[in-house]
Amino acid sequence: MDVSLLDSAQLKEVKGRRAIINRAVLETRLKEIYESGLPAGEARAQVLSLLRGSLDQGRGEVRRRFLEEGETGHATVRANCFLIDQLLRLLYDHVTQRLYPLPNPSAGERLALIATGGYGRGELAPGSDIDLLFLYSYKLTARTEQVIEELLYFLWDLGLKVGQAARSVDDSLRQARADLTIRTTLLEMRYLWGDQDLYKELKTRYQGEIRGKDPARFIEAKLGERDQRHKKHGSSRYILEPNIKDGKGGLRDLHTLFWIAKDVYRVDEIPSLIDKGVFTRAEVRSFEKAQEFLWTLRCQLHYQTGRAEERLTFDFQTIIAEAMGYVAHAGTQAVERLMKHYFLVAKDVGDLTRIFCAALEAQHNRRSRFRLLPLGRRRSVGGFTIDGDRLSATGPEAFIKDPCNLLRIFHVAQQHDLDIHPQTLHWVTRNLKLIDRDLRKDPEANGLFLEMLTSKKGPETTLRRLNEAGVFGRFVPDFGRVVAQMQYNMYHHYTVDEHTIFAIGILHAVEQGHLKEEVPIASEVIHKVLSRRVLYCAVLLHDIAKGRPGDHSELGAEVALKLCPRLGLNEEETETVAWLVRWHLLMSETAFRRDISDAKTIRDFADQVQSLERLRLLLILTVVDIRAVGPGTWTAWKAALLRDLYWLTEEVLAGGFLTEGREARIEVAQQALREGLTDWEPAEIEKHLRRGYPSYWLSCDTPTHLHHARLVREAEQVGRPLTVDTRIDRYRETTEVTVYTADHPGLFSRIAGAMAVAGASIEAARIFTLSNGMALDIFWIHGANGEPFERPDQRARLSAAIERSLGGKMRPLTELKKRQSVLPSRLKVFKVRPRVLIDNGASAGHTVVEINGRDRPGLLFQVTLALSKLGLVIHSALISTYGESVVDAFYLRDALGSKITDETKLKRIREKLLEALQDPDCKPEPPRKVAARRRRRAAATANRKAVEDMKVEKAKESE
Repeated sequence: MDVSLLDSAQLKEVKGRRAIINRAVLETRLKEIYESGLPAGEARAQVLSLLRGSLDQGRGEVRRRFLEEGETGHATVRANCFLIDQLLRLLYDHVTQRLYPLPNPSAGERLALIATGGYGRGELAPGSDIDLLFLYSYKLTARTEQVIEELLYFLWDLGLKVGQAARSVDDSLRQARADLTIRTTLLEMRYLWGDQDLYKELKTRYQGEIRGKDPARFIEAKLGERDQRHKKHGSSRYILEPNIKDGKGGLRDLHTLFWIAKDVYRVDEIPSLIDKGVFTRAEVRSFEKAQEFLWTLRCQLHYQTGRAEERLTFDFQTIIAEAMGYVAHAGTQAVERLMKHYFLVAKDVGDLTRIFCAALEAQHNRRSRFRLLPLGRRRSVGGFTIDGDRLSATGPEAFIKDPCNLLRIFHVAQQHDLDIHPQTLHWVTRNLKLIDRDLRKDPEANGLFLEMLTSKKGPETTLRRLNEAGVFGRFVPDFGRVVAQMQYNMYHHYTVDEHTIFAIGILHAVEQGHLKEEVPIASEVIHKVLSRRVLYCAVLLHDIAKGRPGDHSELGAEVALKLCPRLGLNEEETETVAWLVRWHLLMSETAFRRDISDAKTIRDFADQVQSLERLRLLLILTVVDIRAVGPGTWTAWKAALLRDLYWLTEEVLAGGFLTEGREARIEVAQQALREGLTDWEPAEIEKHLRRGYPSYWLSCDTPTHLHHARLVREAEQVGRPLTVDTRIDRYRETTEVTVYTADHPGLFSRIAGAMAVAGASIEAARIFTLSNGMALDIFWIHGANGEPFERPDQRARLSAAIERSLGGKMRPLTELKKRQSVLPSRLKVFKVRPRVLIDNGASAGHTVVEINGRDRPGLLFQVTLALSKLGLVIHSALISTYGESVVDAFYLRDALGSKITDETKLKRIREKLLEALQDPDCKPEPPRKVAARRRRRAAATANRKAVEDMKVEKAKESE
């Protein structure tokens, strides 16, 4: 038997081998060094220098071919193997023939060098370990031990990472029987150098005594290892920073299939599985394409990071996307296209695994160790056979004769709480082409899909099965476009299709009452909606147009208008779904970016919603959408804002309290305060009531008014110039900080700076100036990880920082520059263009300025400092963070208490805020280009309306 370094097929993939390493030239040079008569230490140093130079040159050549000439990943790992093979061969000959020569070795001195693991398979990534087996005959002699040690010292001195074992043939076989890991490594053994007969002996005995023996145990062990590996690296293949080697759908999953194929089917290459009836030619091509893509991606990752990195992190995704030639297209970034390709490949790996497991079960009568064997006889339901707890089709002809069965089998499985047999899923996957235009128009097929979507049995599992099998995307092509669609930011945790299916699962949990404590209002009103079908379709379609150029909400509404009638919704239901998709962000944007204590905010929102039914539907859609974004995105603060917005809007739509006059609402608030201050003298109460302007009485609830009254009275009685009060707001799960001190320009920015120095993050703020010239400012804050700022040491540090800042003893900007850490590379990769939007129509009495930029320590301080220097007064602020991006809204007036309407002033505000938002990695977003005439007309209209609103506001205040 001819045993070579790599088999002929593998060698063909390594082109220009002598340019990588020339063994003959190096052999001659090694001989010259040895015969030069140099001292042993000096000779060894020259050998190391020679081989290190050759190793570096060879690696550089392989890298150059990959990065500059576009060599494939598979060819690259083969070339790396060839380089190490030749180096090991040179070293082996040098050590055994020159350093420890033995002209006539005995049987006990026989030694062979064997490659195992991935290296044995002929695949060596740039940063991977080299797995070696030093195989000796029956005992480890002193000379053999010296040879092995010397070889290892050379390899270590060359900087190579080596995983090694030294065993006899008998030891290797005995350990392979006892340890499935060793059995697996020997499954891929490959001769490198030394005694060929010894290698042949191990190979022959392994084939006869180990390989293919007790296949069930081997299969269960390998699939069990896979499951544990998936659990360790995240159980989803759609993780946005995936481990491309060990994660679900990664290279190791393909290796697992290959190991089982080699052991159970006794094949040495995947195409041989065609003859075994396991894979079709198309599936073998899918395997090879997936393997090629993953190897190319892994080589890129190793080369770009300079280490054996297997996790494709955000910062390297952009670099690798460019290196692999991906470009932005049709509204999708290059990096998003790379990741979509990766997720689709990972899905293909999952499909191949399912097909492979179906074949194993069919041919080896294997069932998962987690299942019970079927009891009783088979029975039939819906035209399919129930075998134990799984649903099966009689054969692929069941789908060919009636393509509607491609949906019906999932419907039947859902109705009867059954799994679907892997072989049946295999037939489904192979017949996806039957899902054509005719089937998409079929009323029965659409009815089945809608019933699965809205089933009270729980649609999430069924929809995920439909998606995994490829049926979902074929039957709803618009959904197929968002399968594996990544959203490249630190806010969204899942691909669009996973997010959507997850959201539908959360909707079902809300409907079943499983989330009553977390979302009590949504859990209540969901049973009041008129159409469940509208709600489920809206959740399905809310992100259906993500990744397309344009506004995904508007485009999604257009999709809804076309798809909903096809699914069987009537005209009214279709219109409601389209409205919900179009405005699915409206409630969260209003709650988180607008002051909901401003009556105009509520009126504008109510005017857009128009009905209680829409309000209920929109609340539920908003809740499930946010909760499905990922862990940590749903907070008590957001929940409280949405609840408050819902209640306030419900009042307006029902013709309630907010529709009453402003004066009446102020009187109600003041009367509630009088009734609560039972221990105060009437004169004291009236004095306090005169301190607050109308905006104060309209912006806070009665418990807050009572708390402020006692706080202000105490501060006035003792003559305290600064009061900093903190209390935990359990309703919002945040810390409320009230600052009572003399008002002066820049107060807000100084407090914000002090809070940043103390390590607090501001969620929102309301600023009030009382008639006595004192400021009563309220801040809602949390710690760095979103927790309430409640430890005594934290609160003491916060109070001290505010006092030092307001007393001029601390300059927040200087302190923040000292403490500001360099942003991690994973955050720096995200580019958030600074943006400033100015809206004079959102509030009757204030100019609303919304800023958008990349989050960083002290950003709020710098923004509010800029506003202060512009002479603007902040009435309230709302702070929202979405991953790396921050969106802050400020309600402003000028120093005279009026809206800012002058175009020159507005332009200056924008310029100064963009300076404050300036980020060296992100360019400001340019103003939207509008025709000059249209821009002037719009500005004039806004100014006239602002002046009218201001007059009305002042008239009311004077009353």
